[in-house]
Amino acid sequence: MRVAIVGGGMGGLTLARILHRHGIDATVYERDAGRSARAQGGSLDLHPESGQRALADAGLAGGFRAAARPEGEEHRILDPAGRTLVHHRPSPGSFSGRPEIDRSVLRDLLLDSLPGDTVAWRRQLVAATPRPAGGFDLAFADGHRAGCDVLVGADGARSVVRPLLTDARLSHVATVVELGISDAERRHPGVAELVGPGNLWCVGANRVLSAQRLGDGSIRVGISLRADDRPLTHYRSRRTLLELFDGWNPRLTALIEASDGPPLPRRIEAMPADARWAHRPGVTLVGDAAHLMPPVGEGANQAMLDAAELAAALAADPADPDRAIRAYEEAMFARIRPIAEMSARVQAMMLSPTAADDLVRFFTPRPSEPAPAT
Repeated sequence: MRVAIVGGGMGGLTLARILHRHGIDATVYERDAGRSARAQGGSLDLHPESGQRALADAGLAGGFRAAARPEGEEHRILDPAGRTLVHHRPSPGSFSGRPEIDRSVLRDLLLDSLPGDTVAWRRQLVAATPRPAGGFDLAFADGHRAGCDVLVGADGARSVVRPLLTDARLSHVATVVELGISDAERRHPGVAELVGPGNLWCVGANRVLSAQRLGDGSIRVGISLRADDRPLTHYRSRRTLLELFDGWNPRLTALIEASDGPPLPRRIEAMPADARWAHRPGVTLVGDAAHLMPPVGEGANQAMLDAAELAAALAADPADPDRAIRAYEEAMFARIRPIAEMSARVQAMMLSPTAADDLVRFFTPRPSEPAPAT
């Protein structure tokens, strides 16, 4: 059974690692030139029931605990005046919740756990053609060709593999502008103190100004706005961004003023929460390729759990991979729909006119319930 995994993100690498542990060879085709070709984004909170479970299946729980930052689970929610509405402090050194780990660190942990020839870099898939006897012929942008018996699309929001299974359309649900502050403790101690060791959300009507501490001491700043028809170039001006938060406490807008480099805007898209497809032999999807959701804390976790469940199914039934894929897909569809619906509700809530009040209610436990983690 030759398995081809398109995409070297968290889902694709987790799948390759767990298959390797079961003695099933897989090749990961990744369009990047190497592991350091581009920035990997911010920090992830890995959930015990999904991301951490997948790492345990991958035999990497110890590596995760060595690299993760439980203190990064701390988070605060402020209003535009700078008043604290919610402040969650995790137990010091506890891994019982959802500790943070930088995406780049987690990706390196997965890459280092694989044989050196598992990832084929500079391989951008352009076409996958079904073969009469089963499997697929793969064509890449550089002219390289390969074949496989099982094809797994782990290639994200703009998946090349997805159209083999579904024509589900993406919808524009928000606009996010990313900024960064390097060496924050030394260069901007006031901003560093404001953000703390974890996550900060400053919530106003229809907009959120957020910040996240990374393991290297830098701060990742994000501006989340409701979807609109303006071109992304509109949000590449720091002055324009500051105007969006006119009247907010200057301690909060200092997050924008202290940032390095130009703002990086992008559109946030999502698939329908009920998206699914009819089974097709020899091919399936994991992660954002299968169920693109708003980025409210589930994307990477569910991608890694997809990988763990697909790997377990293939390892349990290697003589009949199509039966294994069908079983994985049915379980995944049932698991993902309520999570996708919840993610859409949280995304809408965070960008509503009453977001601050809604979030306080969301994070305030009922008398018999603990406060939800994020």
